[in-house]
Amino acid sequence: MAVVPGDGDPTLVSLWGFVTLGGNGAGLGGYPVWAYFLDQPRPFATLPPSIRAWPLALGFHLTAAGSATAGVALGREDRRVTGGLLVLAAAATLWVAAGLGVRFGVGTTAGWLAVLPVGAVATLAVGAVLYRGDLRRIVAR
Repeated sequence: MAVVPGDGDPTLVSLWGFVTLGGNGAGLGGYPVWAYFLDQPRPFATLPPSIRAWPLALGFHLTAAGSATAGVALGREDRRVTGGLLVLAAAATLWVAAGLGVRFGVGTTAGWLAVLPVGAVATLAVGAVLYRGDLRRIVAR
């Protein structure tokens, strides 16, 4: 969903968890999202809103992928649903990235590029390129 460049090794924040590149010569380091939520000492409802949106973003992405896969496998797909799910996935992913940015100091000492929301941009680009006409038909009605 986002890249946190940081001072040392960059961290990739994905739908599945955290991946640290480099890890002080150790290669890749990872921390899955389910472990992140299970290790929290606080209840889910008390977590920041952007972190609570993380499972929602994952759900939108998986449902959009399932819709597109069913369209290919079964020959039946409502492209408006798939395109709309991609837009919702991009919005939820951007919300998570913005929340990470606030926690990593975007706009203060770290600058605006403290968190790069590559997942939201990529998801929105896929939706715009592949489902543009279908999304327009939703609005036109």
